[in-house]
Amino acid sequence: MKISTFLDLIDGGHMALPEFQRGYVWNGDQVRALFDSLYRRHPVGGLLVWATEAKTAAHRGDGPIVAGIVKLLLDGQQRMTSLYGVVRGKPPKFFDGNVKAFTNLYFHLESETFSFYQPLKMLGDPLWIDVTALMRAGTAGLGEFWTQLATQPQLTLKLGDYVGRLSRLLSVTDIELHIEEVTGADKSLDVVVDIFNRVNSGGTKLSKGDLALAKICADWPEAREQMKAKLKIWAAAEYHFNLDWLLRSLNTVLTGEAKFSHLHEKTAEDVQDGLNRATKALDTSLNLISGRLGLDHDQVFFGRFAVPVMARYLDRHRGQLDAKERDKLLFWFAQAGMWGRFSGSTETVIDQDLAALEGEDGGLDKLLDQLRLWHGGLRVESGHFTGWSLGARFYPVLYMLTRMGGARDWGTGIELKANLLGRMSKLEVHHIFPKAQLKSKYKRPEVNALANFCFQTRQTNLEIGDRLPEEYFPGLEKRHPGALASQWIPMDTELWKIKNYRDFLEARKELLAAEANLRMAELLHGDTRWLEGPAAAIPAVTTGAGGITSETEEEELEAINHWVESQGLPRGVLAFDFADPASGQQQAVFDLAWPNGLQEGLTVPVAVLLNETVETLSLASSAGYRCFSSIRAFKAYLKLISSAKCSQWNLSPECGQ
Repeated sequence: MKISTFLDLIDGGHMALPEFQRGYVWNGDQVRALFDSLYRRHPVGGLLVWATEAKTAAHRGDGPIVAGIVKLLLDGQQRMTSLYGVVRGKPPKFFDGNVKAFTNLYFHLESETFSFYQPLKMLGDPLWIDVTALMRAGTAGLGEFWTQLATQPQLTLKLGDYVGRLSRLLSVTDIELHIEEVTGADKSLDVVVDIFNRVNSGGTKLSKGDLALAKICADWPEAREQMKAKLKIWAAAEYHFNLDWLLRSLNTVLTGEAKFSHLHEKTAEDVQDGLNRATKALDTSLNLISGRLGLDHDQVFFGRFAVPVMARYLDRHRGQLDAKERDKLLFWFAQAGMWGRFSGSTETVIDQDLAALEGEDGGLDKLLDQLRLWHGGLRVESGHFTGWSLGARFYPVLYMLTRMGGARDWGTGIELKANLLGRMSKLEVHHIFPKAQLKSKYKRPEVNALANFCFQTRQTNLEIGDRLPEEYFPGLEKRHPGALASQWIPMDTELWKIKNYRDFLEARKELLAAEANLRMAELLHGDTRWLEGPAAAIPAVTTGAGGITSETEEEELEAINHWVESQGLPRGVLAFDFADPASGQQQAVFDLAWPNGLQEGLTVPVAVLLNETVETLSLASSAGYRCFSSIRAFKAYLKLISSAKCSQWNLSPECGQ
């Protein structure tokens, strides 16, 4: 079938995308390389379509499809979407992605190369041709391009060559593509999804969550968009969740189980009702966690897979919890995060906790019994604050204490409650003893010790600068009495001297542990039996190898995450908690990680580790992670993934499917 015919079928509603297909993920380099391959008449591979009844075809987008038999594109979405976008100058109706990936593609008539519009490079050079303008003009419009070129005397000698190249580019839409069809009444959604996964063994395979969503969308086509809309709302509030997390929450609320297989028997009406209930319960959970515990953004939101369990409990109680029940549930959430309850097999742990809530004699008390049985004591000791870097297990705990305990900003003396207004009022990590003063005297873990962190507004952070505590503490205490103690600073002035830095850390860890136990006891409203008995085990070695050590490094990693997302790939986990799956004990913190690979099930786990020690790199490598110590190397790896995928169609090396 000619490419032009295929594009006409899309326009006429005869060709669409199945609902389970992911959105458009190609970038500009891949689009450019596809057109380069087509122009040179290199093979670009065939297409696979599923011919099925229109009335039962769950397809992407809101564009109408014809009655009778419709063809759903199983393999070739990225190629055909790119072709449609460039040739038609607009995305197809089923489009879901970044339209800039195929906007303003140009072709140079002399070098016969493709490039996206660059004013400094292209202005004044008549040999750069807008590919979309040429495609829209068609054969009838070639004369206009010929006239434009003929007005340039320096081009007349090669005018015939240039017109020939324009014709060759224009005739790209006449190229025949081989199409295979999946047909037959026996081709159910399950069968077709299996075929899709087999065909895309070199592309992006569907995860368990994708398969569950495919089944949901078969009966309720708008499900994906409604879920994505809710995720965008949470993202705007600085909580970055993904579809898998939302589906898991929907599943627990609707079925009381973690495994997605339990969703298969539910009707579209069941799922719609479940999503409404789940999002309501999730909103309540996030409001409780943010408002009561102060964990108001993604970086400090530990134990996110505890939330589906909370959502189930809240839904069963219609959100009507008294203050004691509410705080006991939050106590469990905070404790589960502290000890890494959900750092191992998420599905198994969720099922265990749901069973504790709803089994015989189940409830919050049994849930806490199970947590204590799994971990041991729940009381915090000073040694638990021994970690270092922004990824330490107790980093969110320090932030939580700051929000819950009335900690005060040292510049203004005001309490650091949520919703402070203004860009300069955003909380930042402040090194009490400045790194610049410590680097020459102490090792890196000590320089970035968690007990050397506190939170201040950005303005205060800038005003303090690199001064030592013995210099700025006395004046600060005079201006704002009690502000130092509100941030758990030991008041022995000898400990404010850099020579006594290690003693300062030990004294502050004692104060932080006491504060943590005080706040946990408050959540229990006097029922402190959960904090009695032996203290929680303290690891024999310092936890927190690796990790983010500065705001600057965190901003660099966030920029990488945004870039990866712009390439149509999933966000990584910032400050990934690498833990022992059995005990939950933190073994290291990876700056930015994709524990399931950049393409789940197809690529190895990946970690970006900036400014890390050989020990941290070795630990990640031995755990099966592909490690990158520079942003440049990581970006090159992403291009390598694309070229590896492209090789199965013999396309240019920058391309991917």
